[in-house]
Amino acid sequence: MFVFGFLFFIAFFCIFGLIVATFVREGKRWHKNNNSPRLTVEATVVAKRTNYTRHSGTEHHTSHTTSTYYATFQVASGDRIELQLSGNEYGLIIEGDFGDLSFQGTRFLSFARKVKSYEEV
Repeated sequence: MFVFGFLFFIAFFCIFGLIVATFVREGKRWHKNNNSPRLTVEATVVAKRTNYTRHSGTEHHTSHTTSTYYATFQVASGDRIELQLSGNEYGLIIEGDFGDLSFQGTRFLSFARKVKSYEEV
């Protein structure tokens, strides 16, 4: 009985520690993004990806899937930036789009598509 209580105590504090660490990490990222300058640069969309996470429940055999959307942008210097987008924003851009990317730290703000002239191609 003592061993079970001890293992439960250890498991509880490990899970609690992971939850606290996640909140601290996300809080630091939020703070860093808020203190970063808002930048707008010309960029090309070079890749898009979707991350699916499946959550299943034991009661009533329920499950649901969460989708997270990302786009990778390449700026004139050749550097690439992967940013998380909402589903609506993700659906509006395609690989190869060129335009003005606005972001703040790791936070996507907007992407305004531009039409390239034939001289630029």
